[in-house]
Amino acid sequence: MSKLHAKHYADRMNQVHSTIEHNELVGEHTYRLRIAAPTIASSVLPGQFVMIRLAGRNAPLIGRALAVYDVVRDPSGTPTWIDLVYLRKGVMTRSLAASPLGTAVSVWGPLGNGFRNTPCDRLIMAVGGIGQTPMLTLGREALARQSFGDPVRSSGWSPHVELIYGARRKSLLAGVDDFRAAGFQVTLCTDDGSEGLKQLVPEVLAARLNQLPPGEQIRVATCGPEIMMEKVAEVCENAGPTVSCDVSMETPMACGIGICFSCVAKIRQQGPEPWDYKRTCVEGPIFDAKDICW
Repeated sequence: MSKLHAKHYADRMNQVHSTIEHNELVGEHTYRLRIAAPTIASSVLPGQFVMIRLAGRNAPLIGRALAVYDVVRDPSGTPTWIDLVYLRKGVMTRSLAASPLGTAVSVWGPLGNGFRNTPCDRLIMAVGGIGQTPMLTLGREALARQSFGDPVRSSGWSPHVELIYGARRKSLLAGVDDFRAAGFQVTLCTDDGSEGLKQLVPEVLAARLNQLPPGEQIRVATCGPEIMMEKVAEVCENAGPTVSCDVSMETPMACGIGICFSCVAKIRQQGPEPWDYKRTCVEGPIFDAKDICW
């Protein structure tokens, strides 16, 4: 086993005690929650996440990891609020969905590494299920619609941004208007054909890549069910060296700061051992698809 090391330990995280200001239904079982967290809003990068728990409660005891969906600024332009989009599914998210406005929450973050911002000719975000959540900020940064980080990192690194978004049915698609308003080219697909194409996300991505001019430097960012992300990675590998793929892993985690080792993934490495377990919360959640042992 290699020595423990990570570039993104949680030593720069902020713990915020706040209250729920918005908690609205935006799709079937899907909610958008807003809390005031200026220290997190001013430092978060696209793809990073926070841990959130209901303050003063012992059940559920541990927090839940949620990607930062949006950063909202006050009238002076200061990043002040963060929006989190979540699917009501387990104990924690059911409790969140039932929480009235003003409910106290504890949030700590930003956590993880976030997406890279190296230039490319085209960014294609291929997502399924609730995997759209880290992509709004990424696409806005790529188009120079918004900047993130402390210090603020460079934006405007891709002139074209596309979103391929799939779900089981139309009612589960959430935030589509946000992505269109941000200037992304949006392609929808559903398993039952109730909205958009009746195809799977990897199939739509493969067809789209075949349409694009040869030689374009294309970056694919993917998040969603693991089997979907694996197939997206295969599509990108088969497309050739001009297509790279960044994967946002959705490994369940308990602490979010690298202590508990509940969120490990098998990642290829250089050295005597071909792979090692890496913690999604500090070495990830973003990994190069070529490094993942699916």
